[in-house]
Amino acid sequence: MKLHSLAAALAASFVMSAPVLAADPVIDSLVPVCYQAYRGQVVSTDEADADFARSTLVMHLRECRASELRIPFNVGDNRSRTWILSKTETGYRLKHRHMHEDGTPDALTNYGGDHAGAPIELPGGGWRLEFPADAESKAMFEAAGIAQSSQNVWAMEHVPGKQFVYELRRPHRFLRVEFDMTDTADTPQQPWGVPVEP
Repeated sequence: MKLHSLAAALAASFVMSAPVLAADPVIDSLVPVCYQAYRGQVVSTDEADADFARSTLVMHLRECRASELRIPFNVGDNRSRTWILSKTETGYRLKHRHMHEDGTPDALTNYGGDHAGAPIELPGGGWRLEFPADAESKAMFEAAGIAQSSQNVWAMEHVPGKQFVYELRRPHRFLRVEFDMTDTADTPQQPWGVPVEP
């Protein structure tokens, strides 16, 4: 009887002291809208983005995994871009995948950076992540002759039920695209480089 009571006490103690895995505020905030697509618009004013501003912009939360989201970003009929947002041991990582229509990778693909630590809380609710270009990306940009891109800082914001934001910033360069999450868009075709689904 005493042994039974001791075992029960130890079991209760273990349950009470076992660590509880905290929900991830970034991934968890987007899982409820997985598989949805949303229209966006350029709200910055750089002349370099004039073609973007005239195009139909659509983001599609196409793949949602426990620690990774894959979000194609279509610019008009161009389906070459996919954002890959993942959770790391020290924060978050954003990578940009660029593919050609024939399924081959672009010379500039898999660039991005890491956000260290917890997401930045937005004053009105939601979060923001900032991703300075990582070493792999800087080497890629240097080799491609676009060293200025080594100063890139990408950012994402999400206010659940309202807005998603994608940003690119560096000296003398700023792009901000805001997506309206109050109204869904038609589901786009699969991005380039992804096998056609049966």
